[in-house]
Amino acid sequence: MIVKMKFLQISGPESDIDRMCEQYLAKYEMQLENAVAELKTTNHLLPFIEVNPFREPLAKAEEYCKFLKKGKFMTDHSMTKREALDLIREINHDYIENRDRIELLKKEENELREQANVLEPFRSLNVDLQNVAKNRYIRFRFGRIGLGYYNRMKTYLHDDMKAIFIKDHQTESYVYGCYAVADVDKAKVDNLFSSLHFERIDLMKAFHGTPAEAYRELNERREAILEEIKELEEKTTGLMESHASKLLGAREELDKHAAYFDIRKKAARSFEDTEEEEGKECYYVLCGWMGEEDAQAFIEETKDDDLVMVMVEEDREKYFGDPPTKLKNPKFFKPFEMYVEMYGLPAANEMDPTIFIALSYTFIFGAMFGDLGQGAVLFLAGGLLYLTKKISLAGIISIAGLFSMFFGMMFGSVFGFEDIIPALWLKPSEAMTNLPFIGQLNTVFIVAVAFGMAMNILVMIFQVINAWKAKDLGNMLFSHNGIAGIVFYGFIVLTVVLYMTGHKTPGNVLLAIFLGGPILAFLFKEPLGNLVSKRHEKMETGKVMFFVQGFFELFETMLSYFSNTLSYVRVGAFAVSHAAMMGVVLMLSGAESGNLNMAGVIFGNLFVMGMEGLIVGIQVLRLEYYEMFSRFYKGSGKQFKPFNRKQNQGGC
Repeated sequence: MIVKMKFLQISGPESDIDRMCEQYLAKYEMQLENAVAELKTTNHLLPFIEVNPFREPLAKAEEYCKFLKKGKFMTDHSMTKREALDLIREINHDYIENRDRIELLKKEENELREQANVLEPFRSLNVDLQNVAKNRYIRFRFGRIGLGYYNRMKTYLHDDMKAIFIKDHQTESYVYGCYAVADVDKAKVDNLFSSLHFERIDLMKAFHGTPAEAYRELNERREAILEEIKELEEKTTGLMESHASKLLGAREELDKHAAYFDIRKKAARSFEDTEEEEGKECYYVLCGWMGEEDAQAFIEETKDDDLVMVMVEEDREKYFGDPPTKLKNPKFFKPFEMYVEMYGLPAANEMDPTIFIALSYTFIFGAMFGDLGQGAVLFLAGGLLYLTKKISLAGIISIAGLFSMFFGMMFGSVFGFEDIIPALWLKPSEAMTNLPFIGQLNTVFIVAVAFGMAMNILVMIFQVINAWKAKDLGNMLFSHNGIAGIVFYGFIVLTVVLYMTGHKTPGNVLLAIFLGGPILAFLFKEPLGNLVSKRHEKMETGKVMFFVQGFFELFETMLSYFSNTLSYVRVGAFAVSHAAMMGVVLMLSGAESGNLNMAGVIFGNLFVMGMEGLIVGIQVLRLEYYEMFSRFYKGSGKQFKPFNRKQNQGGC
């Protein structure tokens, strides 16, 4: 059902807004609207422009709580606002000191890692870098050369270079090493290596000892730094864990007060002149939607509080649009609200289809997937998942499993075996019925079509109810889903049933009245609707185009009646196909030969439950949306979004 909403206006001294929110408003669900925008006719309204002082400490609290293992610590719910702010300030001092030190160490470690990467290709060169740097007669150049240029140098230039190249390390693209050249030839040799794209790497200024010794020293320093970083991180985690319970409580308290303070974004400030003092006194003004029961309880609770004034604005939706939609259904049907929300929430003047889709969806699913054993598995697995994880789809599967169990007993099927229990009604693949003009036809197909006719009439009745609630007399009386449609379609259904059962069908006069009258209503729906609604609107098209358009709309209407009815044949088709698929599973498992393979039976049942269960679930949802909802339901409502939903759902 749809909760009836009331539009409330709450006001009081500006300094009292936080107390009002914490003491009263936090207990109820209220969708706040922008007071400045909504109360346009009220003078002296200005928005709040204050910055939320709780957001920064809350962000720090959330950052600190990331150091705590989830579920390991209890939350201290006794924290006050002042205690929470003091705790965050106290922890923040030590945390920043550790964090800054860690950042400096990480920067130093990164620099050492880069230096080690430079030295790594030269580790096998057994030369003292400082000694070769001081040599006045022989010059050493460290670096790398492309592999192609290195091969060219060895082939063509090696004997004429007047230099010695010492290779150290080779990768897929480069050769690392150094070349030694006499001081008198360094200019010529340097130019030669430059033409070979030799990239010099200066090691002699930055490092001491051999490359291997310098590399080892760098890694030792890096390991010492990483160890210190680890100790500081453990110290930080220990700091947070030592205050864990209070820290979690502080986060909860700050989150609550941050949400209360954010209410100012929706509130307005009202200034009134005072006679006693100079200047102006400031009041807050809040407005928004609240459920009728919550509104009554809220008003009752605040009636003796002189600092809080509450006013209910009646017929708010008449002037400012429809209220938001809040659904409230019994727990058994609550999972199916997911399907309603997927299509669209009902508007305030529509019926809530949750209970209808819950009953019709599970009933049709059970008929298409009738098996006592498989239904029990769906019921237990879905129910367990819903109770532990609160997944709506799991709840739907569990309830659908109940109806699968029911139809499994009606069909006499248990995990595909049809000889364990007797069928209380029929076996889908065997039951046949003789019909006039048609001949023999599977019984479940006939029942499925009859069921579809009944469902079409039912959803037309729902459309009449919705049109009445919306005060749309034209659609209620003359549309193909309104009263005229019920008369037309119902008379056809009655005629078909009488004919198929061998009874006398209605005569020509009744046919003309009960079919001709609704057809005329369909054709002239627009002018007749304007007439009963007392609207004076001119036709947008000429008379000829009006009749041409009306003819094609009438043809589409007749086609929709026919196609909607035949769509329900799939209910019987899946009931028969399910029995056939399980027959194949049992045949492949050796049931007919007497050598039953239980592994094949189990795997086959799991496969059918997974594949066919998914297909049936989608097909039933298609029937709901396209054959039922499209006839009576718009789903144009907007979701109810209370400001304190997070707190109501369990807080932090």
